[in-house]
Amino acid sequence: MIYSEIAVLVPCHNEEVAIAGVVAGFREALPGAVVYVYDNNSTDGTREAAAAAGAVVRGEPLQGKGNVVRRMFADIEAEVYVLVDGDGTYEPGAAPAMVQALLSERLDMVTGVRVTDAQAAYRPGHRLGNQVLTGVVRQVFGNRVSDMLSGYRCFSRRFVKSFPALAKGFETETEFTVHALELRMPVAEVRTAYSERPEGSTSKLRTYHDGFRILRMILALVQRERPRLFFGIVATVLALVSAALFIPVLETYVETGLVPRLPTFVASTLAIMLSFLSLVCGLILDTVTRGRIEAKRIAYLAHPAPGERAKSV
Repeated sequence: MIYSEIAVLVPCHNEEVAIAGVVAGFREALPGAVVYVYDNNSTDGTREAAAAAGAVVRGEPLQGKGNVVRRMFADIEAEVYVLVDGDGTYEPGAAPAMVQALLSERLDMVTGVRVTDAQAAYRPGHRLGNQVLTGVVRQVFGNRVSDMLSGYRCFSRRFVKSFPALAKGFETETEFTVHALELRMPVAEVRTAYSERPEGSTSKLRTYHDGFRILRMILALVQRERPRLFFGIVATVLALVSAALFIPVLETYVETGLVPRLPTFVASTLAIMLSFLSLVCGLILDTVTRGRIEAKRIAYLAHPAPGERAKSV
């Protein structure tokens, strides 16, 4: 099987105003690359505008960016993948530097770190939310990222073909980052301009709703990928609750020889039993997690490093 060297992947939903400029910009920045626009149930002229600009247009009926990413990664064969939103906010001119870094340094993910002075492009609330969520991931999975929620990425083939793609919506960016950090892949960042949407274009991001979904995804990833940490925290909290309930009962027993607060004593016993159960769950799931990471690592190593293009099989 022979595959093209560079594929530009653009997930889209109702981006008629911006998509033609995005396609044209990346065709100019990366001559020879194939630009794929995956339409996600648009009700405007997104498909027609993308096709007229020279993109290969396909569709994904399951709503949500994560669903589109899953389909794109499964369908498209390439050596280098450039993923970008179709809203015209990211700079096509940064793509060559991202691709060059990926190939020359044999990386698996290069993130376009957003740089802007435009308040409307990157609102303070979004910026703060990104910093908080990125900080949580850095603390748990490794301090190697600074803009976890950027929608501008460059991936190697071995990243794409080993990526589980479990997310449904905008939380897919979190999954990208954790996948790279969990397998200790070589990654880098390139600063890129971030601009406002074209006039007449509207954002699909719902600040609080999607922020909650991203936070929920982080917690799920911590539980799945760091079970000893997750269940260790749960066990500690339950042990503290048990101690807080048991100490007054013990003091009364020492003074009177009686246990008048029997329900409190039972609750304390139940809490400490749950604490030990949580600890055991964490230890067992840690073994399961290691086996899953090994399987993902094997899938990752089944593909050549960036720059070593596969030949016909």
